[in-house]
Amino acid sequence: MIRTRSKKVLLVAPSIFPDQLLAEYDNVKHISAITTIFPTIHELKPHVILFDHAHMADHMERVLRRLQSNIFYKNIKICCYKQKESPRADSTLKVLGVDHMIYHEDLKKESKSNAALNAINNIIDASLLKWVAGVGN
Repeated sequence: MIRTRSKKVLLVAPSIFPDQLLAEYDNVKHISAITTIFPTIHELKPHVILFDHAHMADHMERVLRRLQSNIFYKNIKICCYKQKESPRADSTLKVLGVDHMIYHEDLKKESKSNAALNAINNIIDASLLKWVAGVGN
């Protein structure tokens, strides 16, 4: 579950994705059009971006390279949701700047009703913990 104290999250996925998992949260902005990613980033200034790999298809590499090359985007955490694990493709995504991978199989292991919410919450909580650890030093 994403708490209201959590950071702003941008979800790039098909239109059915947020209705099932994130309907009640106002700190999560959903977009399905790939062409609106960067205007939405400038408008929202999110701390975390969650991409649906199947939805992004061939655009994933181009978007990740653009996010990695511009210093305006350097503090944004990138997460990617995939149906199944692929070590070669996943390592490429990691090199391109993906901080965390979420697999469909991992979500099945937990309870079906809260599985995706818990995975997203863990990502956000981990980024908050890293931030707090950085402030303490």
